[in-house]
Amino acid sequence: MQIETVMVVGAGQMGSGIAQVCAQSGFQVFLNDLQDTMVEKGLAVIRKNLERQVGKEKMSKEEKDAILARVIPSTHLKDAEHADMVIEAATENSTVKMNIFKELDRYAPEHVILATNTSSLPITEIAAATNRPEKVIGMHFMNPVPVMKLVEIIRGLATADEVCKAVKEITGRLNKIAVEVNDFPGFVSNRVLMPMINEAIYAVYEGVASKEAVDEVMKLGMNHPMGPLTLADFIGLDTCLYIMETLHEGFGDDKYRPCPLLRKYVKAGWLGRKSGRGFYQYT
Repeated sequence: MQIETVMVVGAGQMGSGIAQVCAQSGFQVFLNDLQDTMVEKGLAVIRKNLERQVGKEKMSKEEKDAILARVIPSTHLKDAEHADMVIEAATENSTVKMNIFKELDRYAPEHVILATNTSSLPITEIAAATNRPEKVIGMHFMNPVPVMKLVEIIRGLATADEVCKAVKEITGRLNKIAVEVNDFPGFVSNRVLMPMINEAIYAVYEGVASKEAVDEVMKLGMNHPMGPLTLADFIGLDTCLYIMETLHEGFGDDKYRPCPLLRKYVKAGWLGRKSGRGFYQYT
């Protein structure tokens, strides 16, 4: 299964990172989003990341230019007809993702693998929106994509063996490490991580400790690089809430119930770094 051209759907934080590592690894990349301004914003992030590497002398200007030249802006899913593989990295919403997969199934040639970067949603359900469930797979990158090594590979009920093998090989070409997990809500990463973040929020909500104290305990006592509340702000509190709701619904277990303080912050528009305020304020 020869893959040379990759289409990335969604030019946000995750999508631009995925597009960057694909282009750095020699793939031609279509970076797609709904509007030109969104695509340009994603390209600007890639450009800034690469320029930082040039500044650190980890990459030459010529290499940077060659990588950028491999990224093609796109605002129509019809461009999937030119791809060998599509990686969807749109917002974490099942309706949005399933509508995208219906369109991709319409435009992409039969041989094309359709991967989703979902962090919690069922791969089998997304695959059912297409006429090629055997070619649909989960490919969950970690944030920030250019730095983090892990990619969770999640097979749906119908995912073919050769598709899983091809995606693992591609992950290796991206200089990432593929870890295969089963199709359960939250997979492994968010099934473990999000309840920890949620419990940290409960500790603040119930007055156990201040947000600063909770973060310090986890950094100094558990050797985490950043505290769970700082991490929640980095991920986006709306994303954290959505994943907790997915876990709660998927397992039907109240140990996954989202903390009321998390709901309150999201309703207030305090979404973390991207909105300028979450548990901490950002300028």
